[in-house]
Parts: sequence; structure tokens; C-alpha cells
Amino acid sequence: MIYLDNSATTRPFDEVIDAMAACMRERYFNASAAYRPAMEAEKEVDACRRALAAELGAQPGGVIFTSGGTEADNLAILGTAMTLRGESNFAISAIEHPAVAETVRRVERLGFEVRVLPIDARGIVDLAACEGIIDGHTALVSCMQVSNETGAVQPVAALSALARKKNPNVRVHVDGVQGFMRVPVHMGRDGVDMYSLSGHKIHGPKGIGALVVRGNLRLAAQMTGGGQEKGLRSGTTDSPAIVALHEAVRQMAARRQEIDRLREMKARLWQQVSSVEGARVNGPLPGEADSAPHILSLSFAGVRGEVLRNALEGEGVLVSTGSACASHKQKVSASLRAMGLTAEQADGTIRVSLGLYNTMDEMDETAGKLARICGVLSQYRRR
Repeated sequence: MIYLDNSATTRPFDEVIDAMAACMRERYFNASAAYRPAMEAEKEVDACRRALAAELGAQPGGVIFTSGGTEADNLAILGTAMTLRGESNFAISAIEHPAVAETVRRVERLGFEVRVLPIDARGIVDLAACEGIIDGHTALVSCMQVSNETGAVQPVAALSALARKKNPNVRVHVDGVQGFMRVPVHMGRDGVDMYSLSGHKIHGPKGIGALVVRGNLRLAAQMTGGGQEKGLRSGTTDSPAIVALHEAVRQMAARRQEIDRLREMKARLWQQVSSVEGARVNGPLPGEADSAPHILSLSFAGVRGEVLRNALEGEGVLVSTGSACASHKQKVSASLRAMGLTAEQADGTIRVSLGLYNTMDEMDETAGKLARICGVLSQYRRR
């Protein structure tokens, strides 16, 4: 099997599995308890906070552990909305993950206006158009760091500067689930106030993530109870998952040079399939500065993405047709349509996403199978 759907989830590092198992067997204590073994567990939790903060240019006290990226996005957006009084609006990009796009619908029901920031044909937020959308009443701007569908890296720092020019008190939230530890970010230098991340996208476990908050922002808790995580996310601390997340961060840091290998594999795959009739990249081309190293969106004229995905699975290659969160809804991607793709082009798209377990040989094998399958399927195009 060749697994090329790492944006949906990644295979955990063996070291991550070992760390999580050891914690569950030997250091299973409740980190909120007062005896020494529990205090040792709490130290391990705090070590993960420090590691995340160091990666993001933040302070450890700003790391709020959550069940994943979706909960972190909810806490950032709803936690902001529920502290506001008076006239305010929220601005999100047109390509946001459902964790953001669906959450702002709840913001609308709270009485706030939600505005959409348009993107260009390459899937990048149109900063010039944002000038007329963000204003002095914009309370929060939310923009993903890397598009989960096309791999387009968004101009977060420039967008933050634009937003603060309009409203110095605006909050900038970045969904970093697809970018964390694959595309550099520094919350201080880039003007990011809140950053969401998820463990299972970086070869860590599912069910753990974090919202990293810079400064002393006031947020309203979305989960109440025992007051853990500074009262913003009550519930027994998931020490095994946090220890495993810390190990994933350590392993990703130790293998940081391998991000270049992801970039090379992505370029190699496109180089080999670019000669297939009707092939196109949706978003920045591999090698361009605003192209993430690990996500490649491909369309093939006259070939339906769903059919191609299923045919590749039959050949032992696993890809997706878009976001895993929407894969069963069989809808044409709103993000791709916002980029100007026709319904047919969007419907003909597959997403290839790479992880650190992938190899160059897998790219060559996948390219050969893609070319052969597209050659067969193209014979059945509608005339």
C-alpha cells in the first residue's frame, strides 16, 4: 500500500506510540493530583507546552491543550465572540476548513456579521480585496496557514498587518493544522494572536491538539468543569496523548531537514504526471515559494476525481478527493470553485498529501499508475 493521504491523518512515529504506551502503563496518574507521581506527570505536560511554545515563538503559559484542531478553532472563534459587546464583525478566508467555516455560522446566530475574504486563482487570499472588507469593527480575522486542499501557503503576516492597520485591537487567528512544523511561523513576528494545531497531522496521536494564545487575550470557555487549562478547557488532562504529542514534536524537529525531501517528492510526482493529457495543478506549482511541501491538488480533464481515487485504491494507492471531513458528502469543493475552477474541473480533482514515511520510489510508482489509469479513463469521456 502507498499511503498518500497524510493531510487526513499521518501514521504515528514508532517513538510516539512507545511514549504513549509507556505513559499509560507507568505514568498514568492524574496530573491535577497533589502527590509526587502526579506532579511528575504534570511536569511532562508542561514540557510539551514549552516545546510547542518554542516552535511558535510564544510563551508556554499560552498553550491550551484541546482534543484537536477543530476544538481549538472553536475555542478561538466562539471564545472571542462571547466576550464581545457592541458592533463587531468577523472575517474569514473563502477556503477555510469546516472547523472554522461552520463555527462562524454560530457566530452569525449570536448576532455578529461574518465577512468572507476572497482568494485569487492560485488559492491565495487577495490582500487588495481585503482592504475593503476588513474595517475598524473587525474583531477577528481567521485565515488558515496552509490550504488543506491545495497546499497554498497564505500571506498570514501581511494579512495581520493589514488587519491591524484597520483595527489595532483586532485578533488574528490562524488554523495551523496543515502548516505546523512543515511551514515556518513565528506568532510574534507574524502578528498571530491565536494558532490552532493538531497532533495527528505531524505523526502524533489523534485526539490531542492545542490553541496557542499570545498575550493576555480574554476568551470565554467552551467547556467548563474542573478549571483545567486556565479554566478554558476543563476535563482531566490527557497526559498520555500530550506526552505523545511532545514526542511527535521532538521527532519532527530532529527530522526537520526531511521537509525538503517532501518538497522534492512533490515536485517529482508533478514532473512525471504533468505530461498526462489534461493534467493541471490547482494552486501554486511545486517549488513556488507559496507552495507547501506536502500537498498537491491535481485535476485531469474528463476524469472524475472520485473514479480516479477508487481506481488508484484498486492499485494500492490511497489518495483523497479533498478534505477528509467532507469526503462522504460528495459535494464539489467550495474552495476550488472560489479559485475559479469549473464544476467539471473541481469534480475531477484528487489531493495527494505526503508524510515523512513516503519515499521517492512511491512517487515514481504512483505517477506510472496515474498515467495508465487516466489513459484508460479518458477513453470514456463525454463528447
